[in-house]
Amino acid sequence: MPLLNTSMQGKVCLITGANSGIGKATALGLAQMGATVVMVCRDRARGEEAQREIKTKSGNDVVDLLLADLSSQQSIRQLADTFRQRYPHLHALINNAGAGFTQRQESVDGLEMTFAVNYLAPFLLTNLLLDVLKNSAPARVINIASDNHRFVRFDMQDLQLKRRYGFLRAYGRSKLALLLFTYELARQLQGTGITVNALEPGPTSTTFGQKGAGPAEGTHESHCMHKIWASGCSSA
Repeated sequence: MPLLNTSMQGKVCLITGANSGIGKATALGLAQMGATVVMVCRDRARGEEAQREIKTKSGNDVVDLLLADLSSQQSIRQLADTFRQRYPHLHALINNAGAGFTQRQESVDGLEMTFAVNYLAPFLLTNLLLDVLKNSAPARVINIASDNHRFVRFDMQDLQLKRRYGFLRAYGRSKLALLLFTYELARQLQGTGITVNALEPGPTSTTFGQKGAGPAEGTHESHCMHKIWASGCSSA
């Protein structure tokens, strides 16, 4: 599928979970369109491998790599600080990284891991970089959602799922929270030049949930990248 005939020259785009799947395909597409791409990855070796590949395939050398553990709020704050030190502008923030776990786990902050990575991480990172986005308007925030949000409801008495944990229940609730955040942030940012969208990539070939736990960073299928363009990123 060909890229949209749009230049992203001079635009700074940050993508979490950018070493594989949807994140990697999006980073490559943006690099091919001339954007300054900031990849956020957990693992240095895999991140550097993806960074080299994207630079080679795109012919764009302005592809940066930042390391962060998105299950740790301290790491997210360090990520935001590092980004702000390097870049005065941010035109597109793509909250792509996610995780799912067959067994309940807690983050270093004592929070249920799925909720911490899939909702609290994009919530915190977006808010920490909100002033940079405002100063860069027009700008975009794009959150990768899931249709699984339709099959769950919140239990405010067991938000951390200490009593009734399940893989799909935890994942669906985290994505429902992300969707609600998207709607509310979009409402709050009306008139600022920042648009906030969520997209559901649909059935895709993915490594999500394999081996019982771990990061779920989407798919290699290029049509997901084009859904991101449709959410308005390329017009930032």
